[in-house]
Amino acid sequence: MPQSPHNRIAELHNLAAHAHSAAAVAHGKGDHMAAHELTKKAHEHSMNVHRLAEELATKDATPKV
Repeated sequence: MPQSPHNRIAELHNLAAHAHSAAAVAHGKGDHMAAHELTKKAHEHSMNVHRLAEELATKDATPKV
């Protein structure tokens, strides 16, 4: 069964939050390279969420004929 766009957006939000948390832990341990990579991954997930949310909003705003 295909995943709904809303569920996919929620999943990507969770992935971004997890990456942010992992980056904070890595930074706290002094592993700045890992923290940087995790921050980049979190940003990537956040940008995907933004893109999908905009697509969904545009689709929902399109008048039904």
